[in-house]
Amino acid sequence: MNKDNFNPVQRNYKDTLFRMIFSDKEALLSLYNAISGKDYEDPDELDIVTLENAIYMNKKNDLAFVIDSSLNLYEHQSTDSPNLPMRNLFYISRELEKLTMGQSLYSPKQVMVPTPRFIVFYNGKDTSWERRVEKLSDAYEQKMDNPELELRVTILNINLGKNNELMKKCKTLFEYMQYVEKVRKYTAVMSISQAVERAVNESIKEGILSDFLLKNKA
Repeated sequence: MNKDNFNPVQRNYKDTLFRMIFSDKEALLSLYNAISGKDYEDPDELDIVTLENAIYMNKKNDLAFVIDSSLNLYEHQSTDSPNLPMRNLFYISRELEKLTMGQSLYSPKQVMVPTPRFIVFYNGKDTSWERRVEKLSDAYEQKMDNPELELRVTILNINLGKNNELMKKCKTLFEYMQYVEKVRKYTAVMSISQAVERAVNESIKEGILSDFLLKNKA
């Protein structure tokens, strides 16, 4: 693989690969359509607004883009964490600050912003569930029925066999997980570098992410 962009031996290789694949506007639009039920055809309707080097107190997001008056924050997660809403709160604050730069928040005119949506794609080892929602208020020490500050994150399990309708609608997401499953299988019997090399070669032969893998293969 192209070592300047993708080191598959890193512990977070799945996160890196997910970002690389869906940084392509056509792939990202396909994923958005599958999630939203929309049928946009022009990738240029996507305005990618992912913050560069967006690491603040270890709070990061993989992909952020605006389309149809919505600000979509997509993140890949291979480990379980109850802190996803808190992390997204930090990130969306910086996004909104960037998007409203130059506008006066003290003006009598309402400053409008795209509606935020928070989606996490999970492919860790837990396959006991398909979809769940985590809330910022889950972290509040004092519980209340209607918290004044709330943020909801939808988490979709994308392991093979989960969310099959989503996988059918987004071929690239399905092929991404086919590749990940190959790496998992071979990692059980060989080193990670050997497993990745075998998974890459096998995927190319089978037409799984073949264009992407050929382009990035060393």
